[in-house]
Amino acid sequence: MLAGTDFTGNGRTTDVLWDKYSLIIRGQRVFIHSGEFHTFRLPVPGLWLDILQKVKAGGFNAISVYSHMALINPSPGVVDFNDYRALEPLYEAAKQTGIWIVLRPGPYINAETTAGGIAHWITSEVAGEMRTNATDWHAAWQDYVQGIITETAPYQVTQGGPVIDNEYSQEPATHAEYFRKLEAVYLNSSIVVPLTANDPGEERAWINGTGAVNIYGMDSYPQGFDCSNPDVWSPVIADYYSYHESVDPGQPWYFPEFQGGSFDAWGPTAPGYDQCRILTGVDFENVFNLHLWASNAKLINYYMLYGGTSWGALPFPGVYTSYDYGSAIAENRELTVKYPELKRQGLFLRSSPDFYKTDWVGNSTGGMVSVSNPAAFVTLLRNPDSAASFYIARQSNSTTTDVTTFKLNVTTSSGNFEVPRFTSGITLGGRQSKIIVTDYPFGSSSKVLYSTAQVLFAGQIGGRDVLFLYGDPTHESEVTLTLSGAPRIQGAELSSVSSNGVTTVTFLPGIQGLITIWDSSEQLVLYSDTNTAGTFWSPEIPASDSVEFANYWQFGTNSSILVGGPYLVRNATISGSTLALRGDLSDSVQLTVIAPDDVKTVTWNGIPISSDVTAVLNLTAQGGFVAQLKPSSMVLDFAPPALTNWRYADSLPEIRSGFSDANWTLANHTTTNIPFKPYYGDGRVLYGCDYEYCENIVLWRGHFNATENTQSVNFSINGGEAFAATVWVNDVFLNTSYGNSTNNQNILEETDDKFYFPPESLFYEQENIITILQDNMGLNESGSVIDEEKSPRGVRGFMLNTGDFGEWKVQGKIGGYTNYLDKVRGVLNEGGLYGERMGWHLPGFDTSSWALRDLSEGLPNAAAGVGFFVTTFNLSIPDGFDVPMSFMFDDTSQPYRSQLYVNGWMMGKRVSNLGPQYKFPVQQGILDYNGTNTVAVALWAMEPKAVSPTLQLTIEGVYEGGVGGIETNNPPWSPEGRS
Repeated sequence: MLAGTDFTGNGRTTDVLWDKYSLIIRGQRVFIHSGEFHTFRLPVPGLWLDILQKVKAGGFNAISVYSHMALINPSPGVVDFNDYRALEPLYEAAKQTGIWIVLRPGPYINAETTAGGIAHWITSEVAGEMRTNATDWHAAWQDYVQGIITETAPYQVTQGGPVIDNEYSQEPATHAEYFRKLEAVYLNSSIVVPLTANDPGEERAWINGTGAVNIYGMDSYPQGFDCSNPDVWSPVIADYYSYHESVDPGQPWYFPEFQGGSFDAWGPTAPGYDQCRILTGVDFENVFNLHLWASNAKLINYYMLYGGTSWGALPFPGVYTSYDYGSAIAENRELTVKYPELKRQGLFLRSSPDFYKTDWVGNSTGGMVSVSNPAAFVTLLRNPDSAASFYIARQSNSTTTDVTTFKLNVTTSSGNFEVPRFTSGITLGGRQSKIIVTDYPFGSSSKVLYSTAQVLFAGQIGGRDVLFLYGDPTHESEVTLTLSGAPRIQGAELSSVSSNGVTTVTFLPGIQGLITIWDSSEQLVLYSDTNTAGTFWSPEIPASDSVEFANYWQFGTNSSILVGGPYLVRNATISGSTLALRGDLSDSVQLTVIAPDDVKTVTWNGIPISSDVTAVLNLTAQGGFVAQLKPSSMVLDFAPPALTNWRYADSLPEIRSGFSDANWTLANHTTTNIPFKPYYGDGRVLYGCDYEYCENIVLWRGHFNATENTQSVNFSINGGEAFAATVWVNDVFLNTSYGNSTNNQNILEETDDKFYFPPESLFYEQENIITILQDNMGLNESGSVIDEEKSPRGVRGFMLNTGDFGEWKVQGKIGGYTNYLDKVRGVLNEGGLYGERMGWHLPGFDTSSWALRDLSEGLPNAAAGVGFFVTTFNLSIPDGFDVPMSFMFDDTSQPYRSQLYVNGWMMGKRVSNLGPQYKFPVQQGILDYNGTNTVAVALWAMEPKAVSPTLQLTIEGVYEGGVGGIETNNPPWSPEGRS
């Protein structure tokens, strides 16, 4: 517990305080090391534990979570925290894992999601300007925020608290007044934890004045959001520290969002997430994250750590279904090449409590730090209490790929001198950063005088002080420290010099794997190359269940071990003399364990394993364990089933003669709260949201009488970036209007086209019907135009060359946003296709009477239209395996769009003529690992020509382990409401 009272709070709780350095949680100084995770993008609550365990294993102690108003508050007066919309299971999983939560409920969240998360009904029913002090907007968000408070209040002491709105300017005054009212709701509730907000840049918002929050935070995405040239960097932002000192020096420096990847756009030239994973890859994490640390930031959230899937109608128009984000944890939940670097950083932070309170002393440009080579830029942070110092080095030109070698003058308890003393210098291998520590404590009583090698782990294991250093195998490094105890193992191949009880060990190029530097009853010092260090884990040993915060580092436990080798170590417990490890394997590996010396038995996922005594003797004389871990032979036996025996039915009866739209909604509004008014027509407003059809596919039918002079019709159609709309008169195809995006260039979110009536397509002096099939790509996020979220999706203009339209009818998903049928999958899952309205996408619908037709055959007669293809397949995957799978379409450019449904969930929107996405991961829980699975494809041929889509199920990996116990919640077809 920290002594003293020089801390600030919000006056509502002493459990969360702060000073200029960091947060103080229940008396402990904490560095918030967090990653963003949106549970609504992983709609299987049982898998949230999987993500949290991977977050914790990576050395993180927190997650930041957006909640999604449009899903939770789908219609006026309805607040739904059931199923994947729930918060309670997330809070419980976080308690089980030992992860703090920063909750960000909005209502506006941005997040590349439709309307920025604002409930769709609000965009139509609220006349006032949203996110202001408008009375009807104020009334609209009350139920949602009260629901958030009710769900969160019981968990706030252990889980942190909410963050109010997101990415918003404090000007004009109506914005600030809205913030003040939003804050007031929390302040008049049982929520007592601090409120924060994020400033989207250096705009000084919400620090002072109306609407100011408790703790200011700023977002930063230094590489932007175009991954087309992933090897071309923008430089580091140099003024982080000076900006913070100028605006908010009395509070800890908080980054609610720092770049952890990038979203990707529609279009044939869009680079895809693999390129984003390069742009924001290992080198970026190393240089830019440490640069952030060098600005003395102590609350950092990386956006995203796990991106997930923007299934159904979740995306805003600028992004496609995948929200992989190039994150360290991929959309299919696999650990990527980015993960080990974050883990190395996370374990360093957990091992270095002296780093949680540091003064920014200066840098090598300002003269406070002296370096031998100006090509190196070094910032010095120093703990004012212990004098532990952290010299954070990078290239002066942060984008260079040159190799820079330099020496550094350091200040230590043993005097001032230049390091390294024995090797040639400190090397920065191109885009690289390093931390040189001085007077760095580890364990109970040991100290490093200085180290140019990097620290992975420092702590105490089984009564011994343990230090794990690492470095690049092509670089030299050295460490000077006081070694104690009689050595049982000492690195014979290493060079060391001892003087006055202090030993300097040098590490020359060529070291690969793990070596023991010093092994005594008092100390264990290890060293490895960087990649080997990335294969080690340090699971915490939780306290007993009776201890409060048993799973939280610094609170319930300060005990951990070292485990090297496995793909993932999820957790560890010690009972008596048995260490129980749980984790995942994909290949055979050597397991290396450093544990308390009273551990005599080690189990892996409940199975005892035998130690390699000879290998242990080369590692340590106590507490060591080495063994070979091999996954089950079943790992090699999984093969995905072929998707065959497709059944087919036409899903566009609306263009057939005799189809009745009598039960459709009459589109007769002449006013709208949407500020973007129709361009032309007869005064009627044909915007889907005004009739409760805000998302996915919407159909319009316009009735008119024709004469011989009726030759054409003009339509202005708004569907959002990358949309499409196909138009028929009677049963005759006219044309398709294409929205566009080419990597967020040449964006076309609405069209204005003339459609000509072919000969013999009209019935003269009789009723004719225009059918418009339109895809709504989501509502826009907030932008430079007021209320841009109130997007005018629908027909903004309609005009025959002669004569007028009679009735207009409109149909979206059954029930609209008030009475939609599928309460489990939610308001954003379905659209208005006939097959969706009939429930053909749902498991259990009987297709036995349908025609057999392979998906690759496309629609009959190469017609333009929509057809439903449905098949089933069985899976039989034993418990104890995690098998990420994806559905993969052909990677071709053809004039078709398709919607992929798996067990009733719309898990992908494939736009073949634009791309880039053709592979769609689908998670266990939506997939039934042990049962029959239904896959449906709604194929929209946009032109009267043959299209030949293909679809196959692929296995991305097989991991023995997983969290287990994943339940499916895929309600089957029911005739109720579907006729």
